Amino acid sequence: MTEAVARSGAADENTTAAAGIPDRAADSGSASLPVPRPARAGRAETVRFAATHTLQAFVRGAFHLRPRVVAAQAALGQQGWSAATLRAMRARHGGAPVEVRGLSGPLLVLLDQADVRRFYELPVRTLAMDAPDKYRALSLLEPTGVICSHGDTREERRRVNDEVLAADRPVHPSCEEFRAVIAQEAPALIQGSELDFPLLRRTVARIVRRMVLGDAAAGDEELARWLLAIREESNWMRMRRGRAAAAEALYRKAAARVEEYAARAEPHTLTALARNHPAAKGPGAAALDAVGQAHHWLLALDAVGPIVARTLLLLAAHPAEQEALRTEVDGGGAELPRLRACVEETLRLFPVVPDLLRVTRAETEWGGVHYPAGTAVLVPALFHQRDPEHVPAAHQFVPARWLRSGAAQDIRMAPFSHGGGRCPGEHLGVLTAAVLTAAVLRGHRVTGGRPAVDPCRPLPGILPSAAIRLTLALR
Repeated sequence: MTEAVARSGAADENTTAAAGIPDRAADSGSASLPVPRPARAGRAETVRFAATHTLQAFVRGAFHLRPRVVAAQAALGQQGWSAATLRAMRARHGGAPVEVRGLSGPLLVLLDQADVRRFYELPVRTLAMDAPDKYRALSLLEPTGVICSHGDTREERRRVNDEVLAADRPVHPSCEEFRAVIAQEAPALIQGSELDFPLLRRTVARIVRRMVLGDAAAGDEELARWLLAIREESNWMRMRRGRAAAAEALYRKAAARVEEYAARAEPHTLTALARNHPAAKGPGAAALDAVGQAHHWLLALDAVGPIVARTLLLLAAHPAEQEALRTEVDGGGAELPRLRACVEETLRLFPVVPDLLRVTRAETEWGGVHYPAGTAVLVPALFHQRDPEHVPAAHQFVPARWLRSGAAQDIRMAPFSHGGGRCPGEHLGVLTAAVLTAAVLRGHRVTGGRPAVDPCRPLPGILPSAAIRLTLALR
């Protein structure tokens, strides 16, 4: 996926008009209108936003979810609190971007669709992904990753990611080899009449290590423990200096282990593709650290476990949808469009990344107000994806919405973001989840599951994957 470029004023006007979204900025320069003033949250509003949104995200964990916290938030309906806060802010300020006091400074929250579109359209050199809080966390976990990079180095690392992950192709060039890996590992999931999440998580971890690092890494539980410890410490965003230093030392050990696997990985694996990329053999290879991108790939693909668990649970609650997949699942085709739509709908309802955080590298304008470089900008993506004012059946499982033309570019739904910050591993991640889901459904029906999901009621805001238990029956 190439980086997004800034569009001309005429193009922006045509785009927003075609989408039915008002372009507030079109009139902002008129001399007859008063100069807009920034909308700032009051003290009570700021406290409410922190208590129901930012603080909740911090205690939940951004890079390794804390299962007990997630379970407690689900039981208390925390996502409902957050949505109510954001709706109240939008109503009070007329949809204008609202400046609130975040955990580490001012934060501009975008609540209007026109502003969200602009967020996606601005180039990454203007609206960068390495916001301070995010950088502090990810610099422990993937210090040479794309998000922690700047300028030309970032562009080159992003290009390597795009090409290794085949960002522009629905089916990865290594798809057949990856499908074979899944076919070899999936039988462990269907040995009995019940499938629980711990077994699914372990199986996905083996699949991911084989896809990224090669078959030799499949059973490397020590590496898995190292990476888990680093992710847990990343949740603290370097607040615990002593433990952050220990995590840095652990990262060096993990990076050396990853390099060892990459040196002997099968040609179809992601690290082998990165190691053999032309940029990894040039004069800037050491600074590029193509193989080092594997730390992000391992983190991102580990999310396949929760995605598959939630997709199967939702299909158990929607038997007609499950039955509609039968021909596609049994046929074993490469693309699995209907099943991929089910996975994407699961991600709309329960995204891996519920908030998109960026930082401006130049002065930008939002709602007619100019903000200086260094402004942190937040799109509460989950809120927008489940916003009944803009998304039909926002709290229902409706996979068919992803089969319509243009769904992948619909800014109301952004489980992988849009524009220059769009996830380059989108197609690979969705296909991996779909193929593994198909492996469970081939020869089986999911007849029930816990926690209970009522298809006639709005789906919960949080669905803890650790608690999922699925009942399987032969067909």
